[in-house]
Amino acid sequence: MITDYKRYFENIPDCPKCGQQLSCCEAPPIHVGDGLGWGSEVLYICLNDDCPIFVNGWKQIAERYGHNSSYRHMQIPGSREKNVMMVGSEDAFKGSVIRLDVVEAQNVRFQKEKAALAALDSAVENQDLASVLLLVLDEAAGIDGRKKAISLLTAINDLACIDPIRNHRFRDTSLETECNLAIAQILKANYKKECPYCSELVKLQAKICMHCQKELG
Repeated sequence: MITDYKRYFENIPDCPKCGQQLSCCEAPPIHVGDGLGWGSEVLYICLNDDCPIFVNGWKQIAERYGHNSSYRHMQIPGSREKNVMMVGSEDAFKGSVIRLDVVEAQNVRFQKEKAALAALDSAVENQDLASVLLLVLDEAAGIDGRKKAISLLTAINDLACIDPIRNHRFRDTSLETECNLAIAQILKANYKKECPYCSELVKLQAKICMHCQKELG
């Protein structure tokens, strides 16, 4: 489940050295100092490359420790403690900035996945193709849930599943293979086949496609 980050965006402090608002970043899982966690899943970090702490840190660390690093101002949410953390490059932590709009979109997706998973047990009885397809086509959904959804396609036996699946690009080719097997069974159960030229559905016994007029083998 995705953490609710909204509370971290309510009172983001400013950097005491440059005055720029700190960035809300994912905290590393390991504290480089003691090997333990930070005690927070989020850190407020100044990512302003013109901040005096960052600008002057390169020379300070080079003279004191003899290696190429600098400092960023850092604060832990809910704590009044202000500190600096060592960074090895200008890009450090810039890839871990949390965007609230992205997190909220992820939460919406997660809630839809959760509801679809709950609906699977009665999906065949209710002919709930929508919940099944949501999981089948959601590349961020859990693999077990997607496999279970695919296993229900044949029992639901709805030709409407074919176009969405055919037009989806699966990252996991094994899931695509399972879908193709299910579609083959659905077509057979409905005495249909796909035209190899236009991909429209036609009767199994058709000799000429009613859509593109191509001759079928």
